[in-house]
Amino acid sequence: MVIKVYIASSTGSLAVKKHQQEVSGFLEANRIGFQEVDITMLEDQRLWMYRSIPQDKHPEKGKPLPPQIFNEDRYCGDYEDFFQSKEDNSVFAFLGLSSQPSVKDSES
Repeated sequence: MVIKVYIASSTGSLAVKKHQQEVSGFLEANRIGFQEVDITMLEDQRLWMYRSIPQDKHPEKGKPLPPQIFNEDRYCGDYEDFFQSKEDNSVFAFLGLSSQPSVKDSES
């Protein structure tokens, strides 16, 4: 299982940058392995992300903004969903993880 955080490395929105940093920082601090996918550099990944977000999570106008969070191909939610799961102390359930993963080197 790989948590994927879809981000935009070049965005003019300070809020988007802050939200991306908050998600990544939380995952790193809690030793949750994840992969950032930059939708500004990978057109096919950007299109996949848009298609994979449930229609009811799309804004009335425009496209869904990063960060968008997936567990493999399963949509977990956006920043607001992530923030709410932190408030509820349910981030592992939000991410589809049974509990805090053990510390191991996933790169080997």
